Amino acid sequence: MKEYKPVLVIGALVLVLIVAVAVISAFWPRYEERFFELGLLGSNKMAEDYYPDGNSTLRIGSDVLWYIYIHNHMGSVQDVLVRVKLLNSTMLVPDDREHVPSPAPFFFELPVSLDIDETRMIPFSWSILEVDDAGNNSIAVDRLLVNDQTVDVGVSSFSDDRYRMVFELWVYDQPSNEYGFGWDSGKGFYSVSLYMWFRTTTDAV
Repeated sequence: MKEYKPVLVIGALVLVLIVAVAVISAFWPRYEERFFELGLLGSNKMAEDYYPDGNSTLRIGSDVLWYIYIHNHMGSVQDVLVRVKLLNSTMLVPDDREHVPSPAPFFFELPVSLDIDETRMIPFSWSILEVDDAGNNSIAVDRLLVNDQTVDVGVSSFSDDRYRMVFELWVYDQPSNEYGFGWDSGKGFYSVSLYMWFRTTTDAV
């Protein structure tokens, strides 16, 4: 029996090693493809209740609360910017496939530093402060209140009174020392953005 003991010990060690590797693999973060997640949630931090009373036609002074959801699955600490733009229904939106941001200027910027596998929920509260008659049956949104800051936008809606609030994710690139609209996933280049439609009127709350 003694001559089988080394074989049994080696077999037991191999079995323990296999189990240990399986356990570590199950819990160890994998970064075969690196990516970010960007989402927008409503006032209850869920994919609902985006507008007061469920009405996307906003009056002057209507309070809107959203949460910007960002997750870092890049395998390293990342610095990003969320750039917010107001567009009417005819202005160009971001093209994520071609990695081209909207040419419209951003009116608000949110810098975020994300640890590995960190998820952030960033409050984005806003309301319309001032609108104006832009002529040709259109309305211009002149000023917004965003996270308690007054910002000038000056965007006309044309005849349909429709707007898009656009959110673009810009990622810091160390070699160029600049932020760019997208990131290298290790398997390709990706960009991400999102937007929400709303209408407005000249009526006040």
